[in-house]
Amino acid sequence: MKTFKLMAFHLLNEDTLQPIHIIDGLTINLEDSHQTWVLELFIPNEYYSIFKTLQENNTVFDAHAVISFPDNEPAPFSVIVSTINEIGDRLSVLLKGSIKARRQKYAEQLLQQLLEEGLTNEELLQRFQHDMKERPKLNRQQ
Repeated sequence: MKTFKLMAFHLLNEDTLQPIHIIDGLTINLEDSHQTWVLELFIPNEYYSIFKTLQENNTVFDAHAVISFPDNEPAPFSVIVSTINEIGDRLSVLLKGSIKARRQKYAEQLLQQLLEEGLTNEELLQRFQHDMKERPKLNRQQ
C-alpha cells in the first residue's frame, strides 16, 4: 500500500471539470489485484448535496486528482462515494475506485488540434500548457 498527499480534486461533469476545494486529502493505492485506489477528501460542508446524491445513486463518476505536488499532471480516476462523515462544519468523503489508463499520445493529439485552430505562437504555448494540465476531452479521439 502506498499513500500520497492529495493536492487538488475536480469532478468531471460531462466535459467540464468542477473544482472541489479540499482542506486536506489523501490518495491511497491499495496495490491489490483489483488495482483499487481510495481517495479521502476533507472538504467544506457546502459540497454535501453533491456527494450525497452521488452516494445515494451509487454513481460511478470520473474525477481528476493532483497527487503529491501541485504541479503534477492530474491523474484520471473512476470512483464511487463510499462514505460521508460530517466533522463539525466539514466533511470527510471517502471515494473508492481505480485510476483510468492515460490516453495514449494525448500530447500529440492535443498539439494537432491546437495547430488546426491556427493559434499564434504565444497562444499555442499557453493553451498547450493549460490543456496538458487540465486534460480536456479532445475533439477527435484517435
